[in-house]
Amino acid sequence: MNLPKTVKDYCRKCKKHTEHKLKQFKSGTARALAEGSRKNVEKKRGYKGKYQFPAKVKKQNKKPTFIAECSVCSTKHYFVIPKRMKKVELVAKAA
Repeated sequence: MNLPKTVKDYCRKCKKHTEHKLKQFKSGTARALAEGSRKNVEKKRGYKGKYQFPAKVKKQNKKPTFIAECSVCSTKHYFVIPKRMKKVELVAKAA
C-alpha cells in the first residue's frame, strides 16, 4: 500500500493539527540478557541442540508503525495504521 510521506496529524505540544513527516519504525537490537536468548546460549553448549520454543502460528502481516515528526516543533510520536498489510511504501504526495 502506498502512503504519503507527510500527513496532517494532531500535535500534543502545539495543541493543533500540523504537518508530520512519516518514517518507518524499526525495532532496536534484542537484549542479550533476555530469558530467551540466555536459554539459546545455554542450549548451544555441547551436544544439546537448539532450544525449542513452544510452536505458535505467526500471522503473515503486521499493522505498520511509523514515527511521525511535527514540522513545527519537531516532536515525535507513534503513528499506527490499524489495518494489517503485507507491504507499505512511503511515496511523495502527488500535487
